[in-house]
Amino acid sequence: MADIMIRKRKRLRTKDVKAYSDEIEERLGIQSFTADDAVDLAESSEFKVIFVNGEILAVVCEGMTFLTVRGILRYGPQRKFVTVDMGAVPYVTNGADIMAPGIVDADDGIRQGEMVWVRDIRNLVPLAIGISLVSGEELKKGGKGKVIRTVHNVGDKLWKSDEK
Repeated sequence: MADIMIRKRKRLRTKDVKAYSDEIEERLGIQSFTADDAVDLAESSEFKVIFVNGEILAVVCEGMTFLTVRGILRYGPQRKFVTVDMGAVPYVTNGADIMAPGIVDADDGIRQGEMVWVRDIRNLVPLAIGISLVSGEELKKGGKGKVIRTVHNVGDKLWKSDEK
């Protein structure tokens, strides 16, 4: 088990499950977990985590509910993505923030301050989630500097907590 500290874990009521699920559906355009699933909310050192049937599939970070990398793998959203070139992959998987030169594509619907997920250009698999510092149009233009602050990535404590 990884070093992530989970505390105050409690089962969510049906209306709370629906509220979190509806927020994810609004952001990503996909149906995720439902009231039929066993859904728990807990606190970790960095943000709140949502367990779905025993797996951490979503987080609440800075007031926004979003899927984890495992959640994105499970539910397969097609919105709020940022695609990076293969040269950026080792840095992203080590938790680095996303820099403008590495971006090759992005969803036009991304607004500044929104949560996004990052994927690689070759396999289109999720590598990380983060908060966009600029809009989707600006992400596509390129430029210089940091454009996404990484919150969670493949290989971090949150990812390793669900390894079997």
